[in-house]
Amino acid sequence: MEKLLEGEWAQAVDGEEQLFIRQVSEQKKILYGIAYSYLRNEPDALEVLQEATYRAWSKRKSLKDTGRFAPWMTRILVNCCKDELKRRKRLTPGHADNGSSSGSMEMTSDRKLDMEQALDGVKQRYRQVLVLKYYRDMTLAEIAEVLDRPEGTVKTWLNKGLKQLRHKMKLRGGLEHDAE
Repeated sequence: MEKLLEGEWAQAVDGEEQLFIRQVSEQKKILYGIAYSYLRNEPDALEVLQEATYRAWSKRKSLKDTGRFAPWMTRILVNCCKDELKRRKRLTPGHADNGSSSGSMEMTSDRKLDMEQALDGVKQRYRQVLVLKYYRDMTLAEIAEVLDRPEGTVKTWLNKGLKQLRHKMKLRGGLEHDAE
């Protein structure tokens, strides 16, 4: 009888594990894109994605509605990215790492590089809204849930972020006068 209960428990854990792996796998490209947009470095993005997956697995019991897995996982990933950026600042004070050492950046178009550099110059809170909106294609309501902020605040941050981004692009000469 005890062996039967152990077997059922093992199957339940195995099923929970498989569900978690499937949910993460469905989101992996989007999650990687978010991590890369924050860190601008493939190895760091992969490492943060791994850390976020570990944190999500260890806190999986705190997720009440499994239908909300994607925003929950995205929030964990964003927090891990913020933690990594803070760690970088502590390790290299006064030195901004823009990821320019990455070999994959060499193949990126000048316009995309200009956009990424301009995005780096936008305040972090605005940048994260822009990243979630345009890299992740999230709605304002979803972004508000991920960032745990009112939807009105997210709208304001999006507008201010776009305004800063336009200004940075104009300064770089990367934005056409007709485009707005």
